[in-house]
Amino acid sequence: MNRKKKVKDTIKKWTKRSNAKNRLKNKPKYISKAEREKLALEEGAAPRSGAEESLESGDETNAS
Repeated sequence: MNRKKKVKDTIKKWTKRSNAKNRLKNKPKYISKAEREKLALEEGAAPRSGAEESLESGDETNAS
Protein backbone atom coordinates (compact mmCIF):
# COMPACT_ATOMS: atom_id res chain seq x y z
CA MET A 1 0.00 0.00 0.00
CA ASN A 2 2.76 2.42 0.90
CA ARG A 3 4.49 1.92 -2.44
CA LYS A 4 1.28 2.66 -4.35
CA LYS A 5 0.68 5.78 -2.29
CA LYS A 6 4.21 6.99 -2.85
CA VAL A 7 3.95 6.57 -6.62
CA LYS A 8 0.56 8.25 -6.66
CA ASP A 9 1.87 11.21 -4.64
CA THR A 10 4.90 11.70 -6.90
CA ILE A 11 2.70 11.70 -10.00
CA LYS A 12 0.38 14.21 -8.34
CA LYS A 13 3.39 16.46 -7.55
CA TRP A 14 4.59 16.32 -11.16
CA THR A 15 1.19 17.28 -12.53
CA LYS A 16 0.82 20.12 -10.01
CA ARG A 17 4.21 21.53 -10.98
CA SER A 18 3.56 21.32 -14.70
CA ASN A 19 0.14 22.94 -14.33
CA ALA A 20 1.58 25.71 -12.16
CA LYS A 21 4.23 26.50 -14.77
CA ASN A 22 1.59 26.70 -17.49
CA ARG A 23 -0.62 29.03 -15.45
CA LEU A 24 2.15 31.59 -14.92
CA LYS A 25 2.46 32.24 -18.64
CA ASN A 26 -1.10 33.55 -18.86
CA LYS A 27 -0.49 36.25 -16.29
CA PRO A 28 0.17 39.72 -17.74
CA LYS A 29 3.52 41.34 -17.00
CA TYR A 30 3.47 43.73 -14.01
CA ILE A 31 4.11 47.38 -14.81
CA SER A 32 4.94 49.61 -11.87
CA LYS A 33 3.16 52.89 -11.25
CA ALA A 34 6.28 54.88 -12.15
CA GLU A 35 6.65 52.99 -15.43
CA ARG A 36 2.98 53.62 -16.26
CA GLU A 37 3.49 57.35 -15.68
CA LYS A 38 6.58 57.38 -17.90
CA LEU A 39 4.71 55.58 -20.67
CA ALA A 40 1.78 57.98 -20.39
CA LEU A 41 4.09 61.00 -20.55
CA GLU A 42 5.84 59.60 -23.60
CA GLU A 43 2.48 59.14 -25.32
CA GLY A 44 1.58 62.74 -24.54
CA ALA A 45 -1.36 62.03 -22.25
CA ALA A 46 -0.37 63.18 -18.77
CA PRO A 47 -2.41 61.25 -16.16
CA ARG A 48 -3.63 63.40 -13.28
CA SER A 49 -5.22 62.34 -10.06
CA GLY A 50 -8.16 64.10 -8.46
CA ALA A 51 -6.01 65.40 -5.58
CA GLU A 52 -3.61 67.17 -7.93
CA GLU A 53 -6.46 68.81 -9.84
CA SER A 54 -8.13 70.06 -6.67
CA LEU A 55 -4.84 71.54 -5.43
CA GLU A 56 -4.23 73.35 -8.69
CA SER A 57 -7.76 74.70 -8.87
CA GLY A 58 -7.40 75.89 -5.27
CA ASP A 59 -4.21 77.72 -6.18
CA GLU A 60 -5.96 79.53 -9.03
CA THR A 61 -8.74 80.83 -6.75
CA ASN A 62 -6.23 82.05 -4.18
CA ALA A 63 -4.15 83.85 -6.82
CA SER A 64 -7.14 85.83 -8.15
